[in-house]
Amino acid sequence: MKKPAIKAVRYSFAVLAALLSLSLHAADRTEAPEAATGLQQQQAVVAKHAMVVAANPLAVAAGVDMLRRGGSAVDAAIAVQMVLALVEPQSSGVGGGSFLLYYRHDHNRVLAYDGRETAPAAATADMFLDDTGLPVSFYQAVIGGKSVGVPGTLRMLALAHAHQGKLPWRTLFGPAIKLAERGFIVSPRLHALIARDKYLPLQAAARAYFYHADGTPLAAGERLVNPQLAKVLRQVAQRGVKAFYTGKIARDMVATVHAHPTNPGRMSLADLAGYRAKLRTPVCGGYRAYIVCGMPPPSSGGVAVLQILGMLESYDVAAMPPESTAAVHLISEAERLAFADRNVYLADDDFVNVPVAGLLDKHYLQQRASLINPLHAMGVAEPGIPPGMTAISQAEDNALELPSTSHISIVDRWGNAVSMTSSIEDAFGSRHMVDGFLLNNELTDFSFAPEQDGKLVANRVQPGKRPRSSMAPTLIFDRQQQLVGAIGSPGGSSIINYVTKALVGVLDWHLDIQQAVALPNFGSRNGPTELEQNTALETLQPSLQSLGHTVKLGEANSGLHGIMRVPDGWMGGVDPRREGMAVGY
Repeated sequence: MKKPAIKAVRYSFAVLAALLSLSLHAADRTEAPEAATGLQQQQAVVAKHAMVVAANPLAVAAGVDMLRRGGSAVDAAIAVQMVLALVEPQSSGVGGGSFLLYYRHDHNRVLAYDGRETAPAAATADMFLDDTGLPVSFYQAVIGGKSVGVPGTLRMLALAHAHQGKLPWRTLFGPAIKLAERGFIVSPRLHALIARDKYLPLQAAARAYFYHADGTPLAAGERLVNPQLAKVLRQVAQRGVKAFYTGKIARDMVATVHAHPTNPGRMSLADLAGYRAKLRTPVCGGYRAYIVCGMPPPSSGGVAVLQILGMLESYDVAAMPPESTAAVHLISEAERLAFADRNVYLADDDFVNVPVAGLLDKHYLQQRASLINPLHAMGVAEPGIPPGMTAISQAEDNALELPSTSHISIVDRWGNAVSMTSSIEDAFGSRHMVDGFLLNNELTDFSFAPEQDGKLVANRVQPGKRPRSSMAPTLIFDRQQQLVGAIGSPGGSSIINYVTKALVGVLDWHLDIQQAVALPNFGSRNGPTELEQNTALETLQPSLQSLGHTVKLGEANSGLHGIMRVPDGWMGGVDPRREGMAVGY
């Protein structure tokens, strides 16, 4: 890769200490301003030993603090996630689920930790159908208790910590507890999301926390304290995750889920007590001079990204300039083909047969790539029949997956790395707040209809099943199996396209990680070709339409956070569309 073109800036531990001090004593000056849609340029950040990149400066400060204390990348990720639960409640938290890829340097091994939510034991395939047998509208399903899956983030982090942690568990919760008790400053982005959400004030606890007594939303710059969450985190820190999955906190979650007057949920105390995170085998594949590893099912993200890269390998992408018609056309066509397969085959493979090996078979991907016409868009792609399958026996699923999620990338002093994506699904999840945290609405990531045209949908609701996700935490290695980078993004099903764009940016176009994440977003989810509005890509609309593309301009609110190896150590890349920061030492 080329030497970084953007001037590097080193963040010393003194800067970090100042950040953490400000967060507790003058928090009105610690929140990064909301990034402009015009993708303002940010300076790249380079550090010699270690790096943390996440969606909020306060969370990043907590993570680097753990690294400086001798903690591992997993230790830092736990501290980061606990602070994000407080300061970015709309996106993730202890009431949701996560996927974590971990590279253990001394074993030269990649591990995939699955903390995805599960459907309760009382879930049924028809739970999102109305009395006539038709799917209910999305927000009819979301708002209330029925959409709440059994949260998995804390169990997953406890499992990862048991395997990879160096610092005591209780230590990792200290920064979040202090901030929850002393307060943090509401950011412009959080204020904007509160102000425009019409469902959040309908639940009493959420209304009391996010709004003034007269119903007006909290303003940017106001200090917000959360003693209830501080109490929850203190109990989990002292007693372990059993304090969350059993006892009063569990009873409070179940009572809240069941109390909704029109859309009560089905989660039980037994569901919570019985939840287990899983250690899975990552999916990995070669791309050019690199090896790319991602999350296996129940996420579709890892497989889909590898499929897209596998198809692009048949083409000279490096010869196509970024933001060119040729590049957008080719990559969007490959994404159509990958999404066509995803929508039929990808689901929780503990419940259905997912032909992962066939979908990633080199010859199959070459065959799929040959369907791309460089002179004309294919419209809607059809799913293929990968090796190991004789026919398409399942129905297509287009379950809606919304973009309220957060991504963390971390490399520690030993060269261990975390790429972790965490979510509660929609912004503010189910809008149900319990003991200072929000509950997810991840069950709406299942297909509402269990079958179509006489064929079962792979991603249908089943008791204990994990809904399909598009989260795509990714680790990159060279052919000598040395760690090159870590990246991921929020963004619903568009995560797949966001991560692909950034990977192509660094691996094909030889951009540095900051330049790659800031590139305008584009792609297709087997529908229109989507171009990020108010960017240079808007000028491509006529030329793409001449190739047969149906073009859609709109927001593309990624939150790409990545780290790449550079000659001087590690470079952090921060998505200018959100409020994140990269800090290292």
